[in-house]
Parts: sequence; C-alpha cells; structure tokens
Amino acid sequence: MNVKPDFSKNANHAETAPAFLSVWDMHAYYGESYIVQGVNFNVHEGEILALLGRNGAGKTSTLRAIARIGSPLVTHGEIWLDHQPLHNMASHEAASLGLGLVPEDRRIIPGLTVEENLQLAQIAPPIGWSIERLYELFPRLGERRKQEGVTLSGGEQQMLAIARALARDLKLLLLDEPYEGLAPVIVDEIEKTLRIIKEQGMTTIIVEQNAVRALQLADRAIILDTGSIVFDGTAAEVLGNADLRSEYLAI
Repeated sequence: MNVKPDFSKNANHAETAPAFLSVWDMHAYYGESYIVQGVNFNVHEGEILALLGRNGAGKTSTLRAIARIGSPLVTHGEIWLDHQPLHNMASHEAASLGLGLVPEDRRIIPGLTVEENLQLAQIAPPIGWSIERLYELFPRLGERRKQEGVTLSGGEQQMLAIARALARDLKLLLLDEPYEGLAPVIVDEIEKTLRIIKEQGMTTIIVEQNAVRALQLADRAIILDTGSIVFDGTAAEVLGNADLRSEYLAI
C-alpha cells in the first residue's frame, strides 16, 4: 500500500512532513518519456529503504530526482528532507543540506589518488567523517591511499565512492546499484560496512538488482513498476511473499 504524507494542497509542508524524507506526488520525465508517475513515500531517520523493481521501473530516476540531478526533470511534486524543500533546489544546494548520491558508475576522479579523492570531497564545509575514520571503516582504502583511484578494483572503487560521500556531513545516503559487478565476497564486505554505517544512524536508500541482498539489509522496501509504487511495506514482507517477488522482481 502506498504511503502518502498528510499534506494539504496549499500547506506549508515543512511544518507538517511526517518523516525525515517525504516524497509527495513526484512526477519526472526524460525528454518526452514519463518515467516517475506520481510517487509518494516516506523514509524515517536511521532507516534503510530498498527501492526495487525490474529494469526500467524508475528506480534510478527516482534517486536522481531526489538528488536534484538535472535529468530526469521533475515537473510536479515535492521532496522534503529534514523539513527542508529539496524540490526547489539545485543539486549542489541539496548536497550542502546533507544529501549524497553514490551513482552506479562511481565517478572516481582520474588523476587523483584515493586520499586526494577524499580530500577533494572535504574542500568546503560541511565536513563529515574524517579521512582517518574512513580508513578505519575501509582498511583497504588506507592501504591504497597513495594509489590512483581509477586503478583500484571495482569493489575498492565502490568503497571509495561510499567513503567520498561520507566525507561530507550527510543526512541521507543514496546508493545506486552498489553491488553491481562485484564478487560475492566483496558484496559481503560492503554490506558489512553499510550495517556499520546504519549503526551510526545514517538514513539510506538503496537501489539494487540483487533484491534479496538488498532486502536482507533493509528495514523497508518499495517496489516500483513502470514508474508507480506497487508495494510499500517491510523488507520481511517482500522476502516472505513469493508471488510478489515473482511478479515484480523476477526472483
């Protein structure tokens, strides 16, 4: 069942938003393609939400719309983070409020070492985890701090991308396909790290094709189908519902 924030049409939603993140009647387009179709959901502080669905369901588009990335274009609806209206902001303004997106392609900066990638993330406030604390969380990065970031393995690049996000003072972490192309042993390591981050109180949305692993990590799950929400409930409910998984997740 969809969860719609209790907003009146002309209310000051910053005063009435019932959750840490509230997405209300969000519509988004890629050119003429209608990708996100009236999505409503809440995320509570400290929660991990798995955003699931088949390819083309609108998962990445939803993440990018929340992060205020230029495409897709949000044409209607509201997005509130900690009582602040993201829907009126540019991407850099949303980032300054504590929103961090780790994209599927990781976007490690060529020519910079691991440490320089992290230092660049902290070039301006607000600053989050210290670099030494990030090395404690990701010991492999500490061992490779002087190595050029783009020469790391895929799993190590994913660690660096997550660490770079945490180097900022984050309120909401958005992860787009963090397990993509990684060996199971590396997925185990990254999942362990995400659990540690959760213990620190980080609110997280994870988009992941490996739905079972995402559900095992998450508190709640939303399933999208052709741009609309078809399920909003606990991760355990999805894991326990074979018909739902078969119809919408092909597992």
